[in-house]
Amino acid sequence: MAHVMTQPAPGGPRAPRRRRHWRSILIGWSFILPNFLGFALFTLVPVLAAFALAFMAWDSYSTPEWVGLDNFVRMWGDENFHVALHNTLFYAVGHIPLTMAAALGLAMALNRKLRGVEFFRTAAFFPYVTSLVAVAVVWNMLFEPNAGPVNLFLQAIGLDDPPRWVASTDWAMPAVILTSVWRDMGYYMVLYLAGLQTIPREYYEAAKVDGAGAWQRFWNVTLPSLRPTTFFVLVMLTIQSFKVLDLIMVMTDGGPGRSTLVLAQLIYREGIREGRFGYSSAIALVLFLIVFTVTVVQFRINERRSS
Repeated sequence: MAHVMTQPAPGGPRAPRRRRHWRSILIGWSFILPNFLGFALFTLVPVLAAFALAFMAWDSYSTPEWVGLDNFVRMWGDENFHVALHNTLFYAVGHIPLTMAAALGLAMALNRKLRGVEFFRTAAFFPYVTSLVAVAVVWNMLFEPNAGPVNLFLQAIGLDDPPRWVASTDWAMPAVILTSVWRDMGYYMVLYLAGLQTIPREYYEAAKVDGAGAWQRFWNVTLPSLRPTTFFVLVMLTIQSFKVLDLIMVMTDGGPGRSTLVLAQLIYREGIREGRFGYSSAIALVLFLIVFTVTVVQFRINERRSS
């Protein structure tokens, strides 16, 4: 019996498979494209435009003029820039470790089977979702030099000359840092809580069998197990600290004098108030490079410790 060899139709069974493949790609892009377009129009394009403006002089009315590195030369001799950079670093050095320590302490205290622990977790997180303006106004009232509860308490325990807080050039930034720590620690507490609940109980039981005390268990079990969480918290806090603006604008507006002027506020003043958008963009570019460099260094250190 002769066998008749039939040729597959053009495209064969591969055609439907190819159509399904392209259909899946189009469906995927239909989900991604709206968000990507929004990101491109409202974030990527303005960021690239700001980088270009850093090398131009523009007041939003005239045509942008290419000035090369003039904005950066001017920045090098600008006393306001140096003051703002110093204040930003001071804020970051105070805000980051204090927030991490407070968040970890709260997480460990609330990572127990206590009656009403859900209420206390919610209460600790609540400041983070509270209106920032309300937080700033309330803490300004608490720090009021003459009749504020903070100074009244300090006088009650024997401190005759308490700080003037936001009215003092020496104490305004510490007051802002304390307010920031109180507001932010609840959010990072949640992250630490999630990390603590992933640590197997067997680790602690084995440490107890070996005779490890509470401090040794914390140092040799808890902290190493929380390294990924701590690294994430550190990076997020670093970025947040270097771009701080809103709380300072409401609490002190950069004062008294220039004691709380930070880089983000200087960018706002030079660009929005003074109309020097080129110079403002140059400061923003420097701030970006600082944050980028610090973040890269943190990643490199974390990679070395993990290897």
